Amino acid sequence: MPSDADSHRPSSRRLPPRRRFVLRLGLCLAALVLLGAVFAAARGQALVRLGAQTEAAARIRALALDSILAKQRAVAAILADDREVIAALGARETGAAVSRKLERVQAETQSTVIYLLDDQGRAISASNFDEPGSFVGQDYSFRDYFRAAMTSGTALQFALGTVSNRPGLYLSHDVRDGSGAIGVVVVKVEFDAVEAAWAASRDRTRVTDMGGTVLLSSRPSERFAPMPASQGDHLSVAVPVEGADWRLVQEVSGAPALETAALTTGGVGLALGLGALGIGQASRARRRAERRQAAERQYRDDLERAVAERTEALSAEMHERRAAERRLAELQADLVQANKLAALGQTAAGVAHEVNQPLATIRVLAETGLDVLGDEGDPEVSGNLATIVRMTSRIAQITTELRNFARKATGEITQVSLAEAVKASLLLTESRRRSGDIPLELAPIDPGLRVMAETVRLEQVLVNLLQNAEEAQGGQPRPWIRLGVEAGDDAVTVTLADNGPGLDPAQAERLFTPFATTKPGGLGLGLVIAREIAREFGGDLRADPPVPGQGAVFRLTLRRAP
Repeated sequence: MPSDADSHRPSSRRLPPRRRFVLRLGLCLAALVLLGAVFAAARGQALVRLGAQTEAAARIRALALDSILAKQRAVAAILADDREVIAALGARETGAAVSRKLERVQAETQSTVIYLLDDQGRAISASNFDEPGSFVGQDYSFRDYFRAAMTSGTALQFALGTVSNRPGLYLSHDVRDGSGAIGVVVVKVEFDAVEAAWAASRDRTRVTDMGGTVLLSSRPSERFAPMPASQGDHLSVAVPVEGADWRLVQEVSGAPALETAALTTGGVGLALGLGALGIGQASRARRRAERRQAAERQYRDDLERAVAERTEALSAEMHERRAAERRLAELQADLVQANKLAALGQTAAGVAHEVNQPLATIRVLAETGLDVLGDEGDPEVSGNLATIVRMTSRIAQITTELRNFARKATGEITQVSLAEAVKASLLLTESRRRSGDIPLELAPIDPGLRVMAETVRLEQVLVNLLQNAEEAQGGQPRPWIRLGVEAGDDAVTVTLADNGPGLDPAQAERLFTPFATTKPGGLGLGLVIAREIAREFGGDLRADPPVPGQGAVFRLTLRRAP
């Protein structure tokens, strides 16, 4: 039995519940504040370290690029002083020996191609002289790197190849004799291997020019597009590339810093927990039952929280899976539609071919009927037969143009009748103008006027310009399109104007930039390809500066056939 002294002992040595709650709450808040400060400090230090590592990696990659540029610049400079190169330019003849030397230098220096241009921009030697896509004989006088090297001595330009259609960096150096610049040595470098090495890393690496356009990237799809905005949880570091007006931007995920901060905070939290556990060890025996109940409650809470978190994770995973399935279905539908369009084009060409024979038979039968009826036949029947003859002629003309447009381009630049090419293009786009009630003003074109081009690709350029003008007429009260031709001694200019809304200045600046488009669902490649085709013909395609309240004006310049 308890003694009298025990009966007068206080019923509990613990603090009152309210004060105990306030004390525990204060300790918890202090621990949370401490853990928050630890997390912030650890994350800041981790970000500093991550930034330093990223900057070091970016500088290493920038130095690698600078090394490539320096080596290829040295190749161009050394070749510019080579006696055989100077002699070949002085003779102004295609030099096979120089081409073989350029081939050896290209193999040793790992450049993509090296070629020699005379003072008119014509390639007289190239390292790829014995390949199907040889540069020898090609005209590069329109290239900026040629003109700049002839005037300034050296030049650097990143662009698409006119023959290979592959992006690369062009380094040019003038070749001089006692009288001045007599030609240009050009070294082209492609960075596929560098970009592939970047792509193997989890970091994102891009190289941009001073205007912010992406030139190189660990994701090749970003080339020639504006620099994308950095994601909120990523760390971005930019360093200059020596020897070029480029910036190398390396972007890394900030997740490692968060993980480091979380681990550090967890370690501190664990230490605090162990300390609290040690302090409470003295009263463990007396409050064992209470702790057991609290542990059971905590276990149930943790179990419910784990179940809720797992349920939420499963829901998110199911949502992502459904989104992926929708994207897959959309991609499959796009692929099916592309296959349908390809099959439709082949079917249209086949139908155009197959319909010619029965169409010719119908026309012969109608003409025979007209001959049989003579002048004294039924006028209504004669009129119907004459209509049949005209309609079959019309259908034959359309099917002929369809087959011509569907055939594969030969790539050979020859003398082409401009009037016939314009006529074919107008025929292929006539249905849209008729449905939109868009009148076309066409100036007379001399039937004997010929230009240097390739028929199918010239029609492709004209059809693209006509379709753009027709699409720009949507909602115009009185639409019209004007097509005119100006023939000079050496060049012919085709001018296409419309009275649509015209081009705004921002759109005009990026008009010939790949993947820049204002059309819903457009790729932004039509005008880029059209300009490249025109330049391959030795001409150009440009748009007049936009004028408020006026439509767009495009001018296609072609070489006049001799």
